[in-house]
Amino acid sequence: MILASTRRTLIKGSVALITAPVIIRAVMRSSNASMADPTEGRSLVFDEPFVTLDPSVWDAGPKATTLEPGFYGRSAFARITGEEGFNPYSIVEDPSATDRKALQISVKYIGQAMKVPNYYGNNHREFQWVSGNIQTARRDGTITKGWRQGYFEARMWVPKHPLTWSAFWLMNGRSILWPQTSIEIDAMEHKGFEPTLYGTYLHEWGKPDEHHEGIGVPTGLDVTQGYYRYGVLIEGAECTPYFERRPALQSGTDQPIRWTIGRSAEMDEQKDVLWPLLTLALRSDVQFPSALQEEDKLAHLRIDYFRVYA
Repeated sequence: MILASTRRTLIKGSVALITAPVIIRAVMRSSNASMADPTEGRSLVFDEPFVTLDPSVWDAGPKATTLEPGFYGRSAFARITGEEGFNPYSIVEDPSATDRKALQISVKYIGQAMKVPNYYGNNHREFQWVSGNIQTARRDGTITKGWRQGYFEARMWVPKHPLTWSAFWLMNGRSILWPQTSIEIDAMEHKGFEPTLYGTYLHEWGKPDEHHEGIGVPTGLDVTQGYYRYGVLIEGAECTPYFERRPALQSGTDQPIRWTIGRSAEMDEQKDVLWPLLTLALRSDVQFPSALQEEDKLAHLRIDYFRVYA
């Protein structure tokens, strides 16, 4: 068995386990707090309803980086035309979606040797999966859409599964061509076997000022049963995660979490921006099922929309 040791695999589990009990107490108090809708007073500056998947905006495939091949976890991220005879990207009719259409990103177990370019798992049984990742950036450093700040939101329906790892996250533009340091803001990361919990994180990778924050957010309901809104508000150096437009709270208070982006001034100086990624991956830090069930050989993430308010 192999484990791809990318930056994303290093500390996710430990952060969520350490912080989840604290946040559970904080979120349970949220009903007594006065919480403003993060879209109030802001204009909708970008709206992607996913009635089509526009390749001039969205690049599909491995994460845009020059540090590594851009894969992580147990699945290969397909290019927009698919891999191994399987295309994980489709626009589906869905009466629960805002425009009755949604982007569906699927993951499928191929179960035989694959030939995905630069993928470390082609010849390893547990890693012979194809899934999807879309982003508004490309490996050559092109950023088709990016913003320095605002409220970023995706309405998503995550799958229930023993391995799935759904994510809505942001990276800074300079991280593509200058990957020695990077800023990663994970609005949500969901494990398919935790229906009432997800993680949210801030990572500033690279020395000398590496910095990490993270919490587990209990939802109080099963998010694998329908669409929910996951968001993050970024204002200058401050970052606050949201679920259903309510912020996660500081432990023991009615005050929203406000993480500090230590490299905020550097972003401003370099006129850097953040670009979004929407991903269905498979975790490689949990045990592979001893007998993979037929119903678990295919799973789907649906995304109703991605929006930015500023």
